[in-house]
Amino acid sequence: MRLLLLNIILILLLSCENTTHLIDYWKNPTIKTYTPKKVLIIGMTQNKEARDLFENTFETQLQILGVDADKSQVVLNKDLFKEKISETEINKIEDSLISLNYDTVIISRIIGIKNKIKYSDQYYKEHIEQKNFKEEFILYQDQFYNPNYYEDYNVYNAETSIYCLCPNNDRNLIWKGSIDIIDPTNLKDSVKDYIKLLLLILEEEAIIPTPK
Repeated sequence: MRLLLLNIILILLLSCENTTHLIDYWKNPTIKTYTPKKVLIIGMTQNKEARDLFENTFETQLQILGVDADKSQVVLNKDLFKEKISETEINKIEDSLISLNYDTVIISRIIGIKNKIKYSDQYYKEHIEQKNFKEEFILYQDQFYNPNYYEDYNVYNAETSIYCLCPNNDRNLIWKGSIDIIDPTNLKDSVKDYIKLLLLILEEEAIIPTPK
């Protein structure tokens, strides 16, 4: 745990414009290490561009680590997001995955969007340069009278879950984590940052192999 936090802090220090922050995560306490043999990646979104980008990028990164990983878009014949799927259909999909030797499913989705307000970068810089009460008081009046004093931005809360499809055991949740994506303006960069942080956490928690 200590090493995990140190690594995350290091990432934040090295990236001045870091867009992802770990919020919380849970690991099955009965599992010390987990070694997935064949992984299916599912990006749960109706946005095909975002889904393809996420699954393609995650698949590539897992394969670099030596993990046999596939994206749902080429494994599942049915489009999971065109219409609601029944429990019976999900059971059939699960049985089909097991018959194809998949033992792990990784599911990622956006679970919430929050609107935030912050000082504009220029005003913040001016604030920390104030040297006396008078200067600061005069400048802070802008929060009431200047519409450019604040900037709005969005925070997307993304959740990733990892499930075991082991046929001889309970199909349990292995790991679940929540990561905030801060003010995403470029889909490709946001996906890259999200997966980078997610992989770091999973490596530290012995869910996937570490780079050799």
